[in-house]
Amino acid sequence: MKRILTFAVIALAASLNIESAQPMKAPKGGKPISDELLGIFFEDISYAADGGIFAELVQNGSFEYNPTERDGWGPGTSWRFVRPGHSLGRIEPRMDNPLHPNNPTYMRVYIERVGHYPDFDGWTGVGLENSGFDGISVKAGQKYDFSAFLRNVEGGNKEVRVVLVEPGRPAKVLADQTIVASLNAWQQIPTTLTPSESSSSAVLQLLVLGKGAIDIDQVSLMPQDTYKGHGLRKDLIQALADLKPKFMRFPGGCVVHGGGDGFWGTYRWKTTIGPRHERKHLKNTWGYHQSMGLGYYEYFQLCEDLGMEPVPILPCGVSCQGTNGGWGMPGQAQDVVPMSEMDEWTQDALDLIEWANGDVTTKWGKKRAEQGHPEPFHLKYLGLGNEERISPEFCERFKYMYERVTKAHPEIVIVGTVGPGSHPGNSDYDNGWKLCDELGIPLADEHYYEPRDYFLNNRQYDSYPRGKKTKIYLGEYAAKDSKLIDALAEGLYLLHVERNADVVCMTSYAPLFARKNNTSWNPDLIYFDNERPYLTCSYYVQQMFGQSAGQYYYGDCVRFEGDKAGVVQPVENSHYGQSVVLNAKTRRLYVKLCNATNGKKLAHLNLSRFGSLKAGTKTLLCGQAEDKNNFEVQPVAPITEPFKAKSKADLELPPYSFTMLEIAL
Repeated sequence: MKRILTFAVIALAASLNIESAQPMKAPKGGKPISDELLGIFFEDISYAADGGIFAELVQNGSFEYNPTERDGWGPGTSWRFVRPGHSLGRIEPRMDNPLHPNNPTYMRVYIERVGHYPDFDGWTGVGLENSGFDGISVKAGQKYDFSAFLRNVEGGNKEVRVVLVEPGRPAKVLADQTIVASLNAWQQIPTTLTPSESSSSAVLQLLVLGKGAIDIDQVSLMPQDTYKGHGLRKDLIQALADLKPKFMRFPGGCVVHGGGDGFWGTYRWKTTIGPRHERKHLKNTWGYHQSMGLGYYEYFQLCEDLGMEPVPILPCGVSCQGTNGGWGMPGQAQDVVPMSEMDEWTQDALDLIEWANGDVTTKWGKKRAEQGHPEPFHLKYLGLGNEERISPEFCERFKYMYERVTKAHPEIVIVGTVGPGSHPGNSDYDNGWKLCDELGIPLADEHYYEPRDYFLNNRQYDSYPRGKKTKIYLGEYAAKDSKLIDALAEGLYLLHVERNADVVCMTSYAPLFARKNNTSWNPDLIYFDNERPYLTCSYYVQQMFGQSAGQYYYGDCVRFEGDKAGVVQPVENSHYGQSVVLNAKTRRLYVKLCNATNGKKLAHLNLSRFGSLKAGTKTLLCGQAEDKNNFEVQPVAPITEPFKAKSKADLELPPYSFTMLEIAL
């Protein structure tokens, strides 16, 4: 029965696609709204990049980890010195004559003896072993591209055994290749490994088989099977694609302005493009390392792959107000660059626009083309700053950048910031909005994380003035838990946001990703380990909003039993609500209904104004209020089934449920 139902839903989806060719005229009564309402916000928090969506399997492959990032870290972190077969030697981290100034540390391996002895079991050599991120996960029969920069500094040509190993006694060889280092200069040497068996805990060994000394740097092992061949982990990016996001904000977040580490830790986009071995590594403000294997080129490429508008966020010469634990200090610990240096920060913004949109004959457009993308990325949005304290010093520097960027590029939509805790009465919020009004900034980025009761009961945007030039981007928000009731609270709040999507143009839940056992913040939308992601209740609510984008909102098509005439739910302190959205471009109608109460709710639907209703599907997410998905069990997931649409109908909503109807017109 389940298989028959699945085929029916697929057939209906196909028919919906067929009907989407001819746009339609919206019936009267609809409010024009943003059709870019739901996007994603990616920040490298909780190992979301290295060890996350960036598919690199080797950790610290450039030997750049250091104790500034975490106590006890260094070039040897995630590496072991190995010398099987009674071989002798040693390793030494060095920084003289490096591969590149941005990648200064490498490992020298000295090989004194490689021998075969009476107990020789086939293993010999002197070298290094990398355990990846909690082990290296490989699949039987799939191909993995290995590469490393080698320099033969002493002795004759050296064979280097590259082997994937399942640890144990004895260890099991999963894949094995031999490369040769012959030059007394840095040389990148590739090979391909194809495991004979799958493993979730493999290690990678580099075993030098000849006497002398050799330098090693930029060790890499990448699966060939990545999302569209662009080096990102397929299952995690597919989870993003399934959200149907309209834009992506990146790379942060606190990562943008260096968090609590000062200006040396500020994310500068120019050092994240070009060949991987030339990118500048950086401490991650969340307490680990950024290799920049996932840099601006990869971010823009991901936006292109998923059909998202890129929304890069640049620092504007002001540090995080929490520098070195300064959140509790009077006035907070915000640092600023001298105004005499602001031209450098402004030029970074101008050069980014040229890199993204410029012709290949321009300086930065040429650099984009050299990396493999001669066509422009068509950048539309640019954010300046991330939830900084809205101090006089911030306003001065933001205004300096804003005026110069908009003068040079009036076509770019600038996203400003109104600080954390974006509610009326918060001084940063109030000061941020004064700056927005003064400059006429197109979008203001609001952030807040609140207990579920806030989202269940408050309707912040119902009272937002309609005459302002500045619209709202709700760039970071979430309830403070990941149970079904929290997801429904967020969904209820989004219904009110959708009702106000004439002024709230964009939203993005945060944070997006978190790696198992390396989580810096809870809750997150998607959790993952080396093998798979698991999707939270909030993910499925976000997905339904992403799937139901449109250009017109209708508030009077649904009435709940017991409500007075003219009441458009959700209102304040009401735990149920609705939204009807028309996508005139695709001729689809979306009815979303949320019931965050412990009893059933009866909804009366009147869709007569939309004319003939064709094929439809009904997606239902429901369960117990305290249900919560995790790695072991996922009790909450949506169920989609065919739905026979009628112009007038009554629909009973289960307790603790979110329902979406998709109807072809």
